[in-house]
Amino acid sequence: MEFNRINPITGEVASSAPAMKAGDMPAIAARAGAAFPAWAAQGPNSRRAVLMKAAEALAARKDDFVAAMMAETGSTAGWAMFNLMLATGMVREAAAITTQIAGEVIPSDKPGCLAMALKEPVGVILGIAPWNAPIILGVRAIAVPLACGNSVILKASETCPRTHALIIEAFAEAGFPEGVVNVVTNAPEDAADVVGALIDAPEVKRINFTGSTNVGRIIAKRAAEHLKPCLLELGGKAPLLVLEDADLDEAVKAAAFGAFMNQGQICMSTERIIVVEAVAEAFIEKFAAKAGSMPSGDPREGTTPLGAVVDRRTVDHVNGLIEDAVAKGATVAAGGKADSVLMPATVVAGVTSDMKLYAEESFGPVVAVIRARDEIHAIELANDSAYGLSAAVFTRDTARGLSVARRIHSGICHVNGPTVHDEAQMPFGGVGASGYGRFGGRQGIDSFTETRWITVETQPGHFPI
Repeated sequence: MEFNRINPITGEVASSAPAMKAGDMPAIAARAGAAFPAWAAQGPNSRRAVLMKAAEALAARKDDFVAAMMAETGSTAGWAMFNLMLATGMVREAAAITTQIAGEVIPSDKPGCLAMALKEPVGVILGIAPWNAPIILGVRAIAVPLACGNSVILKASETCPRTHALIIEAFAEAGFPEGVVNVVTNAPEDAADVVGALIDAPEVKRINFTGSTNVGRIIAKRAAEHLKPCLLELGGKAPLLVLEDADLDEAVKAAAFGAFMNQGQICMSTERIIVVEAVAEAFIEKFAAKAGSMPSGDPREGTTPLGAVVDRRTVDHVNGLIEDAVAKGATVAAGGKADSVLMPATVVAGVTSDMKLYAEESFGPVVAVIRARDEIHAIELANDSAYGLSAAVFTRDTARGLSVARRIHSGICHVNGPTVHDEAQMPFGGVGASGYGRFGGRQGIDSFTETRWITVETQPGHFPI
């Protein structure tokens, strides 16, 4: 049995994929578990070689990835190619760290005792990836776990099953042993049962999930019943602070990129622009003009910076946020409500805390502009959120910028840069309702290995009994 994913623009079938059921999951988990010992036993350079081949196989599928992403999610070709570029870099970075999974020798008070902390692979890692940056996040869910010697199961998004399946096809071509890399696809109505069965499978030792905060909580509770650790990268409401000494032109460029790249459907998207009153009017004028110069259009034509949002539900949600804000006194400085998935870049000024747009994640091409009295008030506003993934601050005084960044409650903060920024070697993750744990670099090694204390005695023992 298969299920269909519908193209959000045309309404036609974009892809079909196997509609796996919860009852299929024990066998998949057992297959991954059986493959784990041999893969874990391979040397680091052996694992590196296979991962490097996987990077090449991903890059070779460029046309297929672009076509799949455009059809399944309505993304632009540029966003798809950026996804592929960063994803291949992530695989190469994972390949590079295979020889960096190092432990340490720890001085012991016991004479003749050699004490070591070793990093060892865990077992089967379940990676659950979303649709919004599907190549990047699909690859991120499995690359470092594989580098660390684990076997993996990628639970593909119901929104982009073909895109995620292409990742697994590339990894299979690279020569991973049978059962080391696995994919699960399912119809949307079966998602909860399928994920629950995977979490319950005894072979699955850890879970990483990228997606909504609501679903993240459900996954964390289910995993907690088995005492299985999770890495959760969840929602965001990223603030970008514009202080009175900021370079407004640079701030406008970064804010527009952060708010409207991929139609605002990025966990790091700039959702709140917090502007100090002294420069608010000037900034809003410049920013609204910039947003007005960024039209949306059919991504198949490739003539506009913005493509489609993923579905009609997003349109209704964003329209509702705009309606609520305007009804409570906000003004639309650019864009506005939409009647299709081709939504305009929208700027809502004068947003206050009684409006839904102030606190709710929009995950669409709308951004709130909030006025602050001064730096201290701007920081208070930035921290007035349950979320804490990414943030940014603009000021010509870099020491001041660093000081402000240190006071913002977020896993990531950029001084004079956009909230949307990702590199394979960086520790990526949030705090609060944005989740816990870190992908990337050495932090990723910690997430996907067990630290074990092992000792070797080199002298005769002396015991009190």
